[in-house]
Amino acid sequence: MKLPTRAPTLALITASVIAGLAALPAHASSHREAPSIGGMPRVDGTDFYLFNSYEGVAANGSGGRAGYVTLIANYLPLQDGYGGPNYFKLDPNAIYEIHVDNNGDAKEDLTFQFRFMNTLKGITLPIGNQVVPIPLTQAGTVSAPNAAALNVNEKFALTLIRGDRRTGTASPVANPAGGTWFDKPVDNIGTKTIADYPAYAAQHIYSVSLPGCGFPAKVFVGQRHEAFAVNLGPIFDLVNADVGVITNRSLINAAAANSIQDKNVTSLALEVHKSCLTQGNETVIGAWTTASVRQSQIVNATPPSGYDTAVKTGGGWVQVSRLGMPLVNEVVIGLPDKDRFNASVPTGDGQFATYVTNPTLPALLSAVLPIGNAAPTNLPRLDLVTTFLTGIPGVNQPANVVGSEMLRLNTAIAPRPFAMQNRLGIVGTLRDGESPPDLAGFPNGRRPKDDIVDVSLAAVMGGLCWLNNGGALFGAACTRASVPLGATSLELHDGVDQAVVPLLPGFPYLNTPKPGAK
Repeated sequence: MKLPTRAPTLALITASVIAGLAALPAHASSHREAPSIGGMPRVDGTDFYLFNSYEGVAANGSGGRAGYVTLIANYLPLQDGYGGPNYFKLDPNAIYEIHVDNNGDAKEDLTFQFRFMNTLKGITLPIGNQVVPIPLTQAGTVSAPNAAALNVNEKFALTLIRGDRRTGTASPVANPAGGTWFDKPVDNIGTKTIADYPAYAAQHIYSVSLPGCGFPAKVFVGQRHEAFAVNLGPIFDLVNADVGVITNRSLINAAAANSIQDKNVTSLALEVHKSCLTQGNETVIGAWTTASVRQSQIVNATPPSGYDTAVKTGGGWVQVSRLGMPLVNEVVIGLPDKDRFNASVPTGDGQFATYVTNPTLPALLSAVLPIGNAAPTNLPRLDLVTTFLTGIPGVNQPANVVGSEMLRLNTAIAPRPFAMQNRLGIVGTLRDGESPPDLAGFPNGRRPKDDIVDVSLAAVMGGLCWLNNGGALFGAACTRASVPLGATSLELHDGVDQAVVPLLPGFPYLNTPKPGAK
């Protein structure tokens, strides 16, 4: 099935735009979302955030870091702070990438490629008449990059590739101190090892010059507190929650605690001026993340002495993880095609179109909840196609878009200070009648505060068709008559409030990771 190509047709704020916000269903972030990636946690992409930087901006969207765009790719899910003695180092035999399409053709024009190197220092202690290597990541306290007490020093390299990610022009990004390798902070082992983790981690925020960009950028790679909030266990247990609670948004915090509130994740964060990401007069960019490993991996029968030596790798790069719009592979793509989706590229997304136009989640929810047959009847779901495969005309749809799955952001829409952000993004601001509206949030990009679960639950069950009673953008099929759940579709939530997750006021925005010991 070929995905449609569309051009902008409507003004920025119209009733039809409200209807266009029908989102793909969401119940958990991209943690172990496909059979194969579940066995490769170090290259498992979990969340991707893309937003106009709001650090220090005024109520009118000016000042501070306005004009910059923040991109955050998270990997290696569900980290426990106490996960020693090796903790959660990324894979030196993999490449991690953030891709940017700045002309709407579903192909990467810019790729930010990260590679990692974990160097064993081999700290030893004299034991009797022997000198013996220690068994731990650290031999004492740590307060600075590459501290002497770190037994394993983690580093990363960043390369900017213009054009095709494998055959384009690759330019290494230089470390301001010299060379092309940057120190990565060790994970938050605990307060005895690292007394002031925020101060320690801040030493790993680098100001860099990107080749071909006239503005300085920022980069940080390191462990962060998991910023995604979700009622994870009950949702996947056939929505094992009180239906009276999850269909009443005034009871948002009554169902359960955030299932992953004590977990950490590893973030690859960039802040880049929008002029270095866009092309010509097009202000909309699309972006997605991937991770790739070598095609050949052989287990060493007798691993040599060293660090992380159990596997030999070789051959070409093979993509094993992909993430753009949140939650697509969990609850949209069918089980037989989850591994295929992780290996795919946006230009091939026509093979998955049926999962979007004819989603199964509404029928599944109808089957497991006492709400009757509540699946919307406006099939095929062209509202979902517009929102997630082409972008919303007048908001975040490129002028010459090729339908494909990625997170799209209009860099010309001013950011909103954190305290003024509507946690339900564009859906919430238009539903609540805010003036001026907050158009800088999901699905126009994704900010850490945006409650993608609640937006998506309501929308997939037809809440936005009910709110707007259809519109020219999606045709007559998207009407109140196509919403069996009625007004209740606007009340759906998972019982966890994304807006209460602690965050930093500026780059890298995601909070200090949970320590292994206090």
